Amino acid sequence: MKFSLALFLLSAATSSAFLAAPSNKSARISSTNLFMGGEITPKTIKALRDLTGAGMMDCKKALTEADGDQDAAAEFLRKKGLAQADKKASRVAAEGKIAISSSDGKAVMVEVNCETDFVGKDATFLAYCDRVAGAAAGAESGSIDDLMNQEVDGESLEATRQALVSKIGENIQVRRLESRGEGSTTVGGYVHMGTIGVLVELEGGSEELCTDIAMHVTAMNPPYATSDDVPSDVLDNEKRILTEQALESGKPEAIVEKMVEGRIRKFLEEKCLVSQSFVKDSDMTVQQLLDKNDAKMVGFSRLVVGEGIEKKVDDFAAEVASMAAGK
Repeated sequence: MKFSLALFLLSAATSSAFLAAPSNKSARISSTNLFMGGEITPKTIKALRDLTGAGMMDCKKALTEADGDQDAAAEFLRKKGLAQADKKASRVAAEGKIAISSSDGKAVMVEVNCETDFVGKDATFLAYCDRVAGAAAGAESGSIDDLMNQEVDGESLEATRQALVSKIGENIQVRRLESRGEGSTTVGGYVHMGTIGVLVELEGGSEELCTDIAMHVTAMNPPYATSDDVPSDVLDNEKRILTEQALESGKPEAIVEKMVEGRIRKFLEEKCLVSQSFVKDSDMTVQQLLDKNDAKMVGFSRLVVGEGIEKKVDDFAAEVASMAAGK
C-alpha cells in the first residue's frame, strides 16, 4: 500500500514537471529554430533559395543564424558569397564563354571565365554571360570595372557574380570586353561553340555580310584586317629577314630587291584578312566579296576563351601513382 502511494506521488510529480517544462521534443524543435514568427520550414527555405540562388543547406543554415529572418538570412548569404568569391579569386579560370550583344548600332563581345568546361555549359552560368553582354551593349564605358558596377534588375553585375561563385563553387571572372560600331557603320558577329568570338565592322554592307566575314576570321585567324593595319616594325623586320635570305643565295642586289618585293606581297596576302581567299567561296578573296557588296573593311576583333591564361595540366599517371603509394 505504501509502495503504491509512493508510486502515485512520483507519477504526479513527473507529470507536473512535464507540464511546467518543455519536452525533449519541444527542445529539439527549438534547437532547429522551427518556431512560430521566425518559423523555418521547407517553404521558407525554398523562398530564400529562390531569392538568392544558394543551396538548400546553405539557406537553412542562414535562416538558423538569422532566427528565421529572410532579409537577415539573405545578407548572411551575401557576406558568405563575398568571402567565397575572395577565396576562389586566385584559382585559374580558363574555361567559359564568349557572349555577344548589340544595341543602337554598337556590338559588344565579352569573355566570362570559369574553372571547368562543365560549368561553362551550365544554364545559370550561360544566363549570367548573356546578362553581362546585354549590359555591356548599353554601357557608355568600355571599362570592365565600370561594367561590373552596373546594376541589372536591381543588383550590380559584381554582386551577381559573387552570388554565382557561392552557388556554383568555382571562380568566375568577367575578363575581357571588345566593342565595335558607333551607329554610322555596320557591325555583325559570330560565336563558334561559345569559345571563339569575332566582331566585324564595315562601311556599308549588311549585318549578314559581317557575320559571314566573322566566320572566315574565326576559321583563318588573320593577324590583320588590311595592309594598313600591319605595324611598320613588323613589316621592316620581315623585309630584313627576306633580304638577308636572298643575299645569301648570291643573287645581284637588283634581283634581290624584286624578290623581296614579291615575298612581301605574298606575306601581306597571307596575313591580311581582305587578301585571303574567302572560306565560303575560294574563287574570290574577301576584298572581292566586299567590292561585290559595296562595302569597305573597317576592322575586326577576335577573342578566344582562356587565351593567354596558363592552364594547369594534370598528370593523370602521376596522380594515380601517387594514390597507389598512399600519398
